[in-house]
Amino acid sequence: MMAKMSALIGVIACAAVGGVAAAVITRGPASCDGVALTFDLCPVRDAPGFDQPLVDLLIEKQIPATFFVSGRWAVRHEEELQRLLAVPFFEIGTHGQVHAHLPELDEDSQRREIEAAVALLRDRFGRATTLFRPPYGEYNELTVQLADALGLRVVLWNIVSGDPDPRLSQDAIVTVVTERLRRGSIAVFHANGKGRHTKAVIGNLAPMLASRGLQPMTVSTLLDQCPHDIGRH
Repeated sequence: MMAKMSALIGVIACAAVGGVAAAVITRGPASCDGVALTFDLCPVRDAPGFDQPLVDLLIEKQIPATFFVSGRWAVRHEEELQRLLAVPFFEIGTHGQVHAHLPELDEDSQRREIEAAVALLRDRFGRATTLFRPPYGEYNELTVQLADALGLRVVLWNIVSGDPDPRLSQDAIVTVVTERLRRGSIAVFHANGKGRHTKAVIGNLAPMLASRGLQPMTVSTLLDQCPHDIGRH
């Protein structure tokens, strides 16, 4: 999975939707002092499927964060999602319904995978969202067209933390992230318990960001407060 995710970085492509370029966002503007720390909530087989210590740290340090929630994960973790929704400096996007490989699906199946997660968040949890992260970071032109038609921004990243990889140490992850972190960066982590070192990594990053004059922001704040020069695929 990580190889596929990494391979997407640096690729530039736009899908034309109604004559307008619908973009896949990989970063915010380089002129902005903000960075977005994002956390995927993919479905997992083993309990608890939620990194409560990480979330507690984010709340304690008041670090804005964006969570991309799979519909399947949300159904199995309603209480946890409600806690995330109650934090004013957290933002919720969707991550597909069942974490499918979208480019392998036909148009109707892709639409259902994208739309069902949005509808679930809206109808069951009372939260509308305009952010969508394709599962595995995989997409094709049809994915972008469908997301655009649903009023969704497709958000990837320009920094892969690699936190689910059991071979990576805490120090290795910190090194990768800090070396690549720039103004406007969007970094991807996981909050579903797959990242053994994610809490410690974020704990190390927080003072480093401050020392560089970088401010954690939600994805929407990063994009909307600094609307120019947004990184796109």
